[in-house]
Amino acid sequence: MATSRWTAAVEAPQVSPRRRGPVLERAILDAALEQLSTVGWNALTMEGVAAGAQTGKAAVYRRWSSKAELVADALRSGLPDLDRADDHGSVREDLYQLCLRLREAMYSRSGFALRSVLYECDAASAERFHGMVLRRLVEPAQRLFREAVQRGIERGDVRPDATAEVIFDVIPGLMMFRAKVRGSEWPDEAVAEMIDHVMVPLLRAGTA
Repeated sequence: MATSRWTAAVEAPQVSPRRRGPVLERAILDAALEQLSTVGWNALTMEGVAAGAQTGKAAVYRRWSSKAELVADALRSGLPDLDRADDHGSVREDLYQLCLRLREAMYSRSGFALRSVLYECDAASAERFHGMVLRRLVEPAQRLFREAVQRGIERGDVRPDATAEVIFDVIPGLMMFRAKVRGSEWPDEAVAEMIDHVMVPLLRAGTA
C-alpha cells in the first residue's frame, strides 16, 4: 500500500535538532538542576541528566567527568546574582525587599537543588559545595545587609554601633532555620513580621 508524503511526515519520529557548544551545555546544566530539584542528589544520575537534556550520555561525560563536577557547575550557573542593595528610603523597607530576594533564591529551582545537595550528599562533597554557597550566596547576602544597615546609620534610623558581625547572621539564620526545621515558606507577612519585630527593634537608633 502506497504511503503519502503527508502520512510519512506524520509517522516520522521527531528528532531534536543537533545542538553544540554553549547551547548544549546550557541544556545539560538545566537538566541537572531539574533533576536535583525533583529527585534529589542521591537519585540524580548522569544518564538521567542526559535524557533530560535530550542528548547522549557521552556528551555529558565529555564535559564533566563526575556527578559532583556537573552539579557544582549547574549550581554556579543557576544561583542568583546578589549584586545590589537598592535604596527604598528606610532601613525597614531596604531589609524587607532584600529578604524577598533571598526568599526568591531559596525557593527557586536552584534553591531547591542546592538544599538537596547540602542535605543528602556525603561530608566530603558537602564541604566542596559549602564553599561555593558561601561565596555565591551567603557572603553576597551579608554584604547587601551591611550596605542597607550602613545607609540606615547615615540616615539616622539605625544606631551607629549596629555593626557587630552577628547582626548580619540574624536574617539568614532565621530564614534557614524556619525553612528547614519548621517548613515555613516565608509568605510576605512572615517576612514583614521578622523585619518589624526582630530587625527594626534590634537596629533602632537610640537603643542599647
